[in-house]
Amino acid sequence: MSATATHPQSNTTAKAVTANTTAPAAPLGGLTVARRVAWLANALFWSAFAVLEAVNHGWLAGLLAFAFFIAPDLTFLVGIGDAPRMAKGQLPPRAVPFYNAAHRALIPVALMALYTFTPIEWAPAFAALCGWLAHISYDRAFGYGLRTKEGFQRG
Repeated sequence: MSATATHPQSNTTAKAVTANTTAPAAPLGGLTVARRVAWLANALFWSAFAVLEAVNHGWLAGLLAFAFFIAPDLTFLVGIGDAPRMAKGQLPPRAVPFYNAAHRALIPVALMALYTFTPIEWAPAFAALCGWLAHISYDRAFGYGLRTKEGFQRG
């Protein structure tokens, strides 16, 4: 709601903005809550699996699990120069393809399947994939998903 007001030191008219300009967040539906709870359970599972791999296979497995847990958000650095010009919550559009690729659960799941059915046996690689899936799962559990090509959260 806006009203017009005259500036006291001039004869120009300006629109007054109410103090509360943001709409309240819509309540989460039952299906959304169920999905988030499922993603949280998934995140806890992959976190525990990554820790188990680190305990069983040493510091390198733990290091790679942690690195791959952090790595998907490093895609923000692609557009760091454009960040000051972006709207609040918007990712620079040139960073979006990298962000979305790093946040698609199908990629680490496919790599896990490939790891399972090939003769490759290097536990730190599997631990890294567990960390990556844990990151994606936590993001989904807390409401962060893929981005539109303009850089905003998909609804």
